[in-house]
Amino acid sequence: MALNGLLDIELSVPNPTELLEFWERRGMVRTADGALGTTDRPVQLRIAEGSYRHMSELHMSCETDQDLADIAARIGEMGVASTIVDTRLTCIDPVFQHRVVIDVTRAHPLTPTQRRAWNHPGEQNRVGTRADATTEATPRPPRRLGHFVLGTPHFVEATAFFVDGLGFKVSDQLLNGLATFGRIEQDHHNLLIQPGPTSYINHYALEMDDIDAIGKAGQAVLAERPDANVVGVGRHFLGSNVFWYLTDPSGTMFEFFSDIDQIIDDEAWERDHCRRDWMGSDGMAPISVWGPPEPETFLNPADLPAIGAARQALGLD
Repeated sequence: MALNGLLDIELSVPNPTELLEFWERRGMVRTADGALGTTDRPVQLRIAEGSYRHMSELHMSCETDQDLADIAARIGEMGVASTIVDTRLTCIDPVFQHRVVIDVTRAHPLTPTQRRAWNHPGEQNRVGTRADATTEATPRPPRRLGHFVLGTPHFVEATAFFVDGLGFKVSDQLLNGLATFGRIEQDHHNLLIQPGPTSYINHYALEMDDIDAIGKAGQAVLAERPDANVVGVGRHFLGSNVFWYLTDPSGTMFEFFSDIDQIIDDEAWERDHCRRDWMGSDGMAPISVWGPPEPETFLNPADLPAIGAARQALGLD
């Protein structure tokens, strides 16, 4: 295995201070250099100033120096130049134009979740006391950045760069490549590439302890930003994760998620579960097994024309 970790992303937005303070109120901690993280992973989100909202850097890890050399060779064959200094590779994504940084380092594990006692049918795991979700003083904070979703009209080229070039593994695909779920960790996906009218970040996703943590954190967002709701709570079909989608102060959608499928045996998943031709019975891609219907803005945010215009003005599309 080459790539082994999604470390952090940088978001460039017109209002960086507002976004930093928003995530601090969600329980993330700001480092001395302005990054946001948690106890387990001090750097997960970095916020920079930009003329429009976009992901400006993707930071990942790999296992060995040879992995860096192999990645450089593969993307070089695609016409993408890269630089390796010590144990770090840098390049520019050929479609989205964000920086890609890959460091040689070990994967960063999380400390186990403090499990809640649940009373399932026929099981009495919590007796004579209230559920702790009812008595917590504050919502539990996010645990880590889990994945991000990119939309682009150049989804074939983008998928080739991430899969054939960088080395993401395909977990599932819709309609033979119309949309691709890729992973570099054990999660079902750390990346989804889907069609879009311009190249943009559709959303980023933060893992929570459980559905109570999702619900309480989402409710706290709505208490200060009543128009932030997009869709949720529900459970996805591909990935199986429980979700709630909202928007941050810069207009970027984010997801609180939990309970995502874990892939340990790559060969077994490819043989028994992975499909390249997913399609729902109605001819549409399966999104959720339960939850409210997704609004149009779930796949096509209202600010896409403005993002497209900004990218064209910079010569990016």
